Amino acid sequence: MFHSGHPVVKVTRHRVLAAVVSGLGVRRLLLRALPVAILSQVSESFGSLERRVHVGRAVKAVTGIVTLLVAAIAVVVSAPTAAAASLVQITDFGFNPTNLGMYVYVPNSVAARPAILVAVHQCTGSGPGFFGSTQFASLADQFGFIVVYPSATRAGSCFDVSTPQSLTHDGSSDPAGIVSMVDYVEQHFNGDPSRVFVTGASSGGMMTDVLLGDYPDVFKAGAAFMGVPYGCFATTDPSMWNTQCANGLISKTPQQWGDLVRGADPGYAGPRPRVQLWHGTADGTLNYNNFGEQLNQWTNVLGVSQTPTSTDTPQAGWIRTRYTAADGTVDVEAYSIAGAGHVLPLTGMAADAIQFFGLNSAATAPPPTQPPTSPPTTTTPPVGGSCQVADSMLAWNTGYTSNLTITNSGTTAINGWSLGFTLAAGQSIVSGWNATYTPSAGRVTAVNLSYNGSIAPGASTSIGLQAAYTATAAAPSAFTLNGSTCTVS
Repeated sequence: MFHSGHPVVKVTRHRVLAAVVSGLGVRRLLLRALPVAILSQVSESFGSLERRVHVGRAVKAVTGIVTLLVAAIAVVVSAPTAAAASLVQITDFGFNPTNLGMYVYVPNSVAARPAILVAVHQCTGSGPGFFGSTQFASLADQFGFIVVYPSATRAGSCFDVSTPQSLTHDGSSDPAGIVSMVDYVEQHFNGDPSRVFVTGASSGGMMTDVLLGDYPDVFKAGAAFMGVPYGCFATTDPSMWNTQCANGLISKTPQQWGDLVRGADPGYAGPRPRVQLWHGTADGTLNYNNFGEQLNQWTNVLGVSQTPTSTDTPQAGWIRTRYTAADGTVDVEAYSIAGAGHVLPLTGMAADAIQFFGLNSAATAPPPTQPPTSPPTTTTPPVGGSCQVADSMLAWNTGYTSNLTITNSGTTAINGWSLGFTLAAGQSIVSGWNATYTPSAGRVTAVNLSYNGSIAPGASTSIGLQAAYTATAAAPSAFTLNGSTCTVS
């Protein structure tokens, strides 16, 4: 069973209004009060696909012990916190000018005052896909931080790292929406505003650089996999693709690159976030030359020498250089991966990023939640009713994500629902969100959670899953809602 369940709490923008009234503007200080190496299995052809998209877009004594263990497990599963260790979609998180999707992973072992990691996907990807194809969620299980997975919704699923609206503090594009997600986690999950970090791959790596430049007051550090310098991808072309930058043909002095970052928020005079950079020497999508330009930029921004303080080889084919401040802090760390194409992060790299952030210390588990004194009341889902299901699917060579929108096309409200569907042979669910899923293969039943069981006539609710496959990436089929056949749109 895959179970996710955090209530969706609506957030208004009254904080922004309050900030304006107070005369302090909308500065973020007033906005404060969840099988790895899939990417490594995708060949360099993925990079060319990404480029085209831009252009287009878990005896009696023994018997007794087992019985007690089973009972204990049942209590834990029924406890409210057990639902935390799944990916949950948040649908109203504040200022979101470009209609990004927000997914959050809160581990069962979440710290009392958890750090926040924003993990940003590549073009053609999604938040749920990045959740399933990287190690950040499993590291959150180990160390107790929260992971936010933004999801781009424009054609091609790339993030805006190109427009003037994205390359400025408090702008009106993707970076502002992502910062709203951070605000939401700070407010609703007790996230620690002094420990906010960002990482991403390709388009997400570029967004990592952009967020570090736009919001040095928000992010403590970032790790960019296969990125480019801040401002390098700037363009007014509607495609938002900058061929010169992608091909590594833009070169500037460290001062010029640094000035681009400083220009994003000219009034900011506080500390700058530390930076970790990763790039493969054989990257055919975002040329390796961008790695050196990033180094020039961030060493200048952080005021450290362009000459590395140390150079070593932590693994065969990896060259790591470090650039330290006068107090010994590693402000910039860079990994050059010999022979690697546009396929990062590979297995183990996420752990190095977490270590760079200082998040690799075990979390203190919260006190156990007391079991309810009486069984929770349940509502039997009514049988019948008209429904439509829309499936937005993204597949890669070993798996896919499927985002399902369930619409009540009948004339009466649905109070409690059970969606049935069939997976193709060889497919199995790896993770799911906004519902419970049983079993993981064959004929699957998804049941509503506490916060999304009611669907008014004409209204919709969204759920989703990630599945692995061995034969075909065929979409889920034969949908029924409370026993009635659904149409598929």
